[in-house]
Amino acid sequence: MNWDDLRVFLALADSGSLSATARKLGVDHSTVARRVAALEADLGVRLFDRLPRGYAPTAEGEEFAALARRVEDGVLAVERHARGQPGEPAGTVRLSAPPAFASHFLAPRLAGLRRTLPKLVVELVGDARAVSLTRREADLALRLQRPEDEGLVARRVGAMGYGLYATQGYLDGRDEAGWEFIGYDESLDHVPQQRWLRQIAGRRPFVFRANDLMSLRGAASAGVGIAAIPHFLGRSDPSLVAVLPDPPPPPPQPRELWLLVHGDLRRSARVRAVMDALVSIIADGRPLLED
Repeated sequence: MNWDDLRVFLALADSGSLSATARKLGVDHSTVARRVAALEADLGVRLFDRLPRGYAPTAEGEEFAALARRVEDGVLAVERHARGQPGEPAGTVRLSAPPAFASHFLAPRLAGLRRTLPKLVVELVGDARAVSLTRREADLALRLQRPEDEGLVARRVGAMGYGLYATQGYLDGRDEAGWEFIGYDESLDHVPQQRWLRQIAGRRPFVFRANDLMSLRGAASAGVGIAAIPHFLGRSDPSLVAVLPDPPPPPPQPRELWLLVHGDLRRSARVRAVMDALVSIIADGRPLLED
């Protein structure tokens, strides 16, 4: 049996959509349909019901998926073992990190690896979700909270502090009673920095909301109001200044930065090289990151 057919089958079972599966695997949607049809023909079993809104696994398809995932786990374990062997740092390392942190803090600093390790390629993925290292969605991940995933090795490498930022033009001639605020929408109302901002705002209004950090920074830079953003964004933006209420409120709890790697990969030379670089980059950037 062709492992690639199983891989396509499992991806389609997860997404239920030919187009979504094709995007994930980097193939044409007709390829997905053809491989699944070939697998069904080989097995003599209908694995999916073709519905107007997508593909739904049949009862036989659900049973087959459970068995195929055991095969997938074995294949991925073999790949991780092979990729985890020591040697010269060479090849590609896929690193997942929070989007704004990836693009505005890590990307310009990781570029230096190209000069010292020319055979190494870093593939930086800004992703708000917790990618699966077990299923090879990434080789390394930076997360803002300590993980509890089995099989992963986690190391606290730093912390990311937050503060209030606005333009000087917005603050000029405006007393604290007239301050207006920029914050997350309801989908992120639970995050620590948003709760901290709501306490400071009190009865004063929120005049702009968004569900991503760069939109908050952009609105603050445009003079819309006061935002709670990480120091690495506020301190690096020449249009923004730190806002200090009187009396100053207790600072928000910093978000911890955790570096994760699967246990099978931590001895890989290329993965270890990127891990060491990340630890050094975050340590050197502490004055920009923390309070």
